[in-house]
Amino acid sequence: MAILNPDHLIEQAERLIASPQSGPTRQVDLRRSISSAYYAVFHAAVAGAADQFVGVMHRASNEYALVSRSVNHATLNMICEEINRPNPSPKYVPFVPSGGFGPDMSLFADIFPQLQQRRHKADYDPLARFRSSDAHSAVDVARTAIQALNAAHASERKLFFFLLLFPPKRL
Repeated sequence: MAILNPDHLIEQAERLIASPQSGPTRQVDLRRSISSAYYAVFHAAVAGAADQFVGVMHRASNEYALVSRSVNHATLNMICEEINRPNPSPKYVPFVPSGGFGPDMSLFADIFPQLQQRRHKADYDPLARFRSSDAHSAVDVARTAIQALNAAHASERKLFFFLLLFPPKRL
């Protein structure tokens, strides 16, 4: 698996919110848990794209690293938002399946931007306070997103990864 294995990031997120021996879970642990949950989903998409275009057997190659490093958080978010728009932007229309993306890909695309917002709040908002339930929710949602991505039809995943690596330019 990729260096940042999504399963390991989920496990890390869960460890960070495990009940401490005394007192409440520290804010830093809750914040890092939410961030790790997001990164599990991000790296699931990155690994999927690299696996699709370079191949699982070449995970130790420079080409695999190049693909992995070329994925941009903002682009991934934008593509997810486009997937679930009733009327995609003109530059995406030629790439959206005629009946739209299926329920699994749509679920992934719905969850990713939400998790990204949670991560931004956890990582950058010094006034935000989190509860263990917030972190547990982020982990559960991340797990659902990864399952949805893996369950999506192979042709939809391939198209999604293609858009992720080669986002269309304006017409």
